[in-house]
Amino acid sequence: MSSRDTILAAVLKNQPPASPLPDITSFKGKEQEAVETYCDVFTAIGGRVFSVDSLATVEALIRENFDAAHRIVTTLPELGDQFELLSPTVDPHTFDDIELAVIRSELAVAENGAVWLTEQQMGQRIIPYICQHLAVVVTAATIVPTLHEAYQHIGVGHYGFGAFIGGPSKTADIEQALVMGAHGPITMTVFILRQANDASVPA
Repeated sequence: MSSRDTILAAVLKNQPPASPLPDITSFKGKEQEAVETYCDVFTAIGGRVFSVDSLATVEALIRENFDAAHRIVTTLPELGDQFELLSPTVDPHTFDDIELAVIRSELAVAENGAVWLTEQQMGQRIIPYICQHLAVVVTAATIVPTLHEAYQHIGVGHYGFGAFIGGPSKTADIEQALVMGAHGPITMTVFILRQANDASVPA
């Protein structure tokens, strides 16, 4: 066992006992407005949202809005026949030329436009940050109103790494010059996969 593994094992062994999460009932938002709010917020922070009925529509929109001649990778097996399916065993140094990464998220937050991604969903941790453009597929039913409710979902999860990602990467200096893609994707697109007869998702 390496010294790193020894230290991590000691930390894991000596963690304090778990405490119950506080009652956040008063912070809950309106579930019936979660999808519409998400679309509004995500658009306001510089992202693009598409409401879709199937992954076939996702594929068509990708080809319409991105250059398929460049490298497009995905973690979705359903899109593996059309684009390069990511493997967690591939050397991450080979990902420097990714034009678009398409990833599935199982949780999104309406109040800040973020999606929750674990390393298992990313394929490899570097993928959502090294690509030129990032696209995320999320089901409408998994969009929660507030971050408080999102933490109720992820607080009991088992993952080594996870992150909330909201909108394209951007930064601004004191001269108010906005730079897109400063330390991550230049653009971010979310495909909201609505359920059948789900009229709450705007077209």
